[in-house]
Amino acid sequence: MNLKGRVWKFGDDVNTDEIIPARYLNTANPAELAKHCMEDADPEFVKKITKGDIIVAGNNFGCGSSREHAPISIKAVNISCVIASSFARIFYRNCVNIGLPIIESFEASCGIHEGDIIEVNFENGEVTNCNSGKIFKIKPYPPFMKDIIERGGLMNKVRSELKDQ
Repeated sequence: MNLKGRVWKFGDDVNTDEIIPARYLNTANPAELAKHCMEDADPEFVKKITKGDIIVAGNNFGCGSSREHAPISIKAVNISCVIASSFARIFYRNCVNIGLPIIESFEASCGIHEGDIIEVNFENGEVTNCNSGKIFKIKPYPPFMKDIIERGGLMNKVRSELKDQ
């Protein structure tokens, strides 16, 4: 799997209320959530991004509540991947569960800037900053996680396996 997109950069400790403000949690509709993605961190975010763009952030991205609305809003707004120095553990798992590619890399987080175009090659384990030419090595997903991500989430994986029985 390869992804390429423009970077939108955020700092440390971006919490789930900044990703999707609590005032919009009266719906679980991904399209509705997408309209308000990152609204409290950057009110113009959804107007600026294009399909396939990538979020890069600092430490502890996705801290706060354990609700899945936050990663759902990111995926629904067509962000292709999130890279951060570190993630809140429950947010990380929620991303995997819904099939949103997520990468933990301190080096990539520090070496990539807003507006850069980056390419993520999961097979080679590399993130390339197309602006600077710098390549960052990333750990490949374990096979079970790769399978979940490639199938678009845990529920899709389970449905597919049950269908095959």
